[in-house]
Amino acid sequence: MNLVIGLIIGIGGGLGAVAFRWLIGYFDFFFFDWLGDILAFMGDKHVIILPAIGGIIVGSLIQWGAREAKGHGVPQVLEAVAVHGGHIRARVAVVKSFASAICLGSGGSAGREGPIVQIGSTLGSIAGQLGKFSLPQRRCFVACGAAAGIAATFNAPLAGVLFAHEIILGDLAITSLAPIVVAAVTSAAIGYSAFGNVPAFQIPDYALGHVTELPWFIVVGAIAALAGVAFIRLLYGLEFWIDRIRMPIWGTAALGGLAVGCIGYFFPAIFGLGYDAMGQVLSGITPVTVVLLALGILKIVATSATLGSGGSGGIMAPSLFIGVMLGTAFGNLLAPLSATTPPAYGLVGMAALFAATGHAPLTSVLTVFEMTRDYQMILPLMLACGVSTVMARLLFPFSIYNFRLMQHHIHYSLGRDTRLLDTVTVEQGMTTDIITLPPDAPLSEAARLFEDTKHHGFPVADADGTLHGIICLGDLRDAIAAGRQDTTVRDASSHDVIVAFPDETLNDALRKLGLRDIGRLPVVERQDHTRLIGLITRKNIIAAYNRALLKLHTHLEETVKPEHIE
Repeated sequence: MNLVIGLIIGIGGGLGAVAFRWLIGYFDFFFFDWLGDILAFMGDKHVIILPAIGGIIVGSLIQWGAREAKGHGVPQVLEAVAVHGGHIRARVAVVKSFASAICLGSGGSAGREGPIVQIGSTLGSIAGQLGKFSLPQRRCFVACGAAAGIAATFNAPLAGVLFAHEIILGDLAITSLAPIVVAAVTSAAIGYSAFGNVPAFQIPDYALGHVTELPWFIVVGAIAALAGVAFIRLLYGLEFWIDRIRMPIWGTAALGGLAVGCIGYFFPAIFGLGYDAMGQVLSGITPVTVVLLALGILKIVATSATLGSGGSGGIMAPSLFIGVMLGTAFGNLLAPLSATTPPAYGLVGMAALFAATGHAPLTSVLTVFEMTRDYQMILPLMLACGVSTVMARLLFPFSIYNFRLMQHHIHYSLGRDTRLLDTVTVEQGMTTDIITLPPDAPLSEAARLFEDTKHHGFPVADADGTLHGIICLGDLRDAIAAGRQDTTVRDASSHDVIVAFPDETLNDALRKLGLRDIGRLPVVERQDHTRLIGLITRKNIIAAYNRALLKLHTHLEETVKPEHIE
């Protein structure tokens, strides 16, 4: 059955990748050709405002459609796998498709693989939710979708399989390998039929000049590690700063787009995916070293401005772009000393940079190999990717994918032992410090409480703890929209409440939260379902899981101390 589901996800992922690439082309024509003709009176300066216009549209889509579509997408997939049982809302695929296509088509600096991964993973999540599948199966199906996305967008089925295991699942499980392989192969076959069985970059055959030049590629790995860490810090630093600004997403995304437009006016290569510029450099058409360095550095800035301000797109393509430019620049400097041509250093640099940002050396090596089909550089590729990954981890312990989760207190890098969710009870994770609303309170009191606390829902209960329902921000908005501002909290609240019991596990609570895509559960006594004793939210579950995970790892560290070894 898993193989059949993998096949279906592969078909959906492949067709989704084809449709998404078509959407990007359509919006590229819309912005740079159709809208460009309308703005022709501005001369070539019209390119400055195109990403800003795209940012307004993208930000609006995300703000009112699905906030999970913001950014590069993979962290949201990881969070779904880690703590939400593989549950991703169906609307995410639609919003992500259009938001990312508009962002890239209007010149936003990002990649297409992150959106395709999120789109494919959403299809996998939907497949897992439709049947009575176990938690490991649902996570496997999400990984199938990710593999299908990578396989189709890069014509790289092997890279898709490794991406799903190395980044999404975090390990190579035999039980999940077969369906993921089926999904990747199926998706790649659809990609081949649509785009041709050709590598993403058609470049000359490069080879290592001499084995004694291998140490130079250690330097390439070190450069990639420094640039990769700088990329991660700038992207999330800018995102953190912008999140502090009280401005709608469409406003911040417009500002980010304007910054990208200003950079792109002087360096058009940083617009969009950057594949044409990468292809030219890798094929031997190399600008002077200072231009290569400028392109590499400005791509970091432009991508951070695009995604950090609220845009939508991937980070793999920008990572490859940065690596190509910085690697080739280093090759130019070495030209008098090295028999290896500068673009070969760029080829290695693109893999090393992605390895540094994603902490995924195997995926990086295979992705670049399948994109170029150049096996002769495999030794420098492996060496540089290994060095860049190790050095990047030493400089900054989080990858560009899991750093966002750490900011949300999800210790994804410590382990993925989700069986811990079955060992911790709701009573251990719930909070008893509950803010409630009396059922007879006026709706204006609820509105003030929502505004003061920024919470999204409150139990409706009497002073003695008798539960009458729950009122969410959506209930309040619906009542106001219907002109019922003078009603009571009891009349506006939901009475068909899903509750949790203190002796249930965190896994039980997560399943209930996912059942209706809600964020909190009142905890009631099992003997009396109206007696409110606590509240458990997704944040409470994550915190309890992390405490159990840290306790487990502390225990493991204690058991391997020298005094415990006979």
